[in-house]
Amino acid sequence: MTKLFVGNLSSEVTQADLRAAFAAYGPVSSADIVVDRSDGKSKGFGFIEMSWQAHAVAAIQGLNGTDLKGRSINVSRVAAGGMRHAVGTSSATDAIAGNTT
Repeated sequence: MTKLFVGNLSSEVTQADLRAAFAAYGPVSSADIVVDRSDGKSKGFGFIEMSWQAHAVAAIQGLNGTDLKGRSINVSRVAAGGMRHAVGTSSATDAIAGNTT
């Protein structure tokens, strides 16, 4: 199972939209958009799980930097410890790591 981080999501993107975009590259085990607990609105990022690493790599290569409902999305693999493989840091990276500074 390979887990992917998807960032810079439009608030209009639904889990079904996310699943459909990634399903073009292989079977999607799960598609989740992270929402704010207090108001239920999207925090602008989510996660995809794909059964096969080859499909996940194809999805990263095919979707990273592409437009999904008006926003250029960022797609990267999440490492076993929960951190995504990317250069730099962001609030999304901190959220994934559980940092709340």
